[in-house]
Parts: sequence; structure tokens; C-alpha cells
Amino acid sequence: MKIAHSGILLSLLFPLILFAGPASKVEPTNAEEAATAKAAAEAVVAEKYAARVATLTPPHRAWEKVLQENLGSFYLPIHQKEKVEGRSNAWDYVEDDPALPRVLLIGDSVSRGYTMAVRKALAGKGNVHRAPANCGPTKSGIEKLDVWLGDGKWDLIHFNFGIHDRATPLPDYETRLREIVDRLAATGAKLVWATTTPVPDTTDGKYTGAPIVERNAVAAKVMAEKGVVVNDLFTAITPKLSTLQNPDDVHFTAAGYDFLGEKVATVIAGELK
Repeated sequence: MKIAHSGILLSLLFPLILFAGPASKVEPTNAEEAATAKAAAEAVVAEKYAARVATLTPPHRAWEKVLQENLGSFYLPIHQKEKVEGRSNAWDYVEDDPALPRVLLIGDSVSRGYTMAVRKALAGKGNVHRAPANCGPTKSGIEKLDVWLGDGKWDLIHFNFGIHDRATPLPDYETRLREIVDRLAATGAKLVWATTTPVPDTTDGKYTGAPIVERNAVAAKVMAEKGVVVNDLFTAITPKLSTLQNPDDVHFTAAGYDFLGEKVATVIAGELK
């Protein structure tokens, strides 16, 4: 009876064994394996990136070194992968045309998103550089401003801090913003402040819109007192959020970044005349 039962059991299991096939040796089975696989893939890209950097001109290599020291563990692997694949990004090395003014963009990931659109719109009108970081809150601005400014002379600096300051107490935000404006003004560059773009009340509760409105109001007061030109991106894109902002997110679609980039480029071009 036991033998008969065993035979029946084997007959039922055999098709499952036959069609199950060998276990995958590639797909991770847990978070630790996934992290190991990701690290290994990034190491391969980093090695190819290093080989590519070794072939660059000294000024270009120096720029890549600044990026390596400042982009951080999230953005650096992205940059390396894009460079290995031969793709342009916001942190491309800019070889200046000495006949054109030098423009610096300072801001967070929204600013990063519209950088390439600004470059395209200002081609032949200005050398458009970007700070070597996701610039984050005003606290980072105080700490990193000298690195972002580098050694060159800037004709115009377009800057913003806001989304990453949504939890910064308003008095601290104002104090830091004033210091940043003063340090930027000391470069002799024309300054343009960009109002922080709208933030939705996200379903996960991570973001709410009210703190951005409050910080834009504080910034407006500071810029008026300091005589800084204001590029009101908040007002410009608000009527178009349903089509240009990602759902339940602070970031924008490709069309949204093109819209913002055109607005930024238009204001910059007007101030450079």
C-alpha cells in the first residue's frame, strides 16, 4: 500500500519537477542579493567611467573630480552610467565660449530637470553651467557655496532653495537666505531668484503645499530688500500642473521641464542684455 501511494505521489509530482526547470541563477531572491547585484553592476560602470575620465582633457578631468566629490551616492552612479553610455546630462562639462557670458544654475532636482532645456534655449547666447550637486536646503548652500561657485567669474547666477527647506523654521530659512544672497552678490554677478515650484499634498503625507507658499513669501521679502530679480516659476506653472507635473509628486514631466527651462532661459536672456 505504501509503495502504491508513493507511486501515485511521484506520478503527481513528476510533471511539476519536469516543467519547473532549473532555479534562476540571475534573479535575486532577497533584498541583500539585490543590493549585492546592484553594487556589482555599479562597480562595472564606475570602472568604465574611470577609464573614460582618464582620456579627457585636464580641465574636464578636474570637473569630473568635483562631481565625484559632490554628487553623492544617489546621483553619482546615475551620472557615471549616462557618461559611459555617451549621454548628455545636467552635469555635462561646459567648455566656455569666451565671447559669451557665464551663467550658473543653483537649485535642487527640479532645477536639475530643466538645466538641459535652459542650455538648449541659450545656445549661442550664454555658457550655462550647473552647480555640481542636488543643492538641497539653505544649510547646504551655506556649507557648499564656495565649491559651487568655483574659481571662475559669473555674469549671472540663477538660484533657488525651497523644497528641501519645507521643514526649516522660517526665521532660519530667512537668515540663511540672506547670507546666501550676500555671498552670491559679492561675486559681482547679476542675481535671479526662482520662486519654488508648487508642491502637492501627496497621499503619503511626505509633502504638503502650504510650507512652499510660506517660504516663497519669505523669499519675496528678502529679494525685494536685496534688489534681486525674481523669476516667478511658481505662478507660471501653477495653471498647468494637471498636465505638466507628475501625479502625486513634486517633480515634472519632460514637457514640464521644457516649459520651466524656456521660462528660465527667457528671464536669463533678458537680464543678460
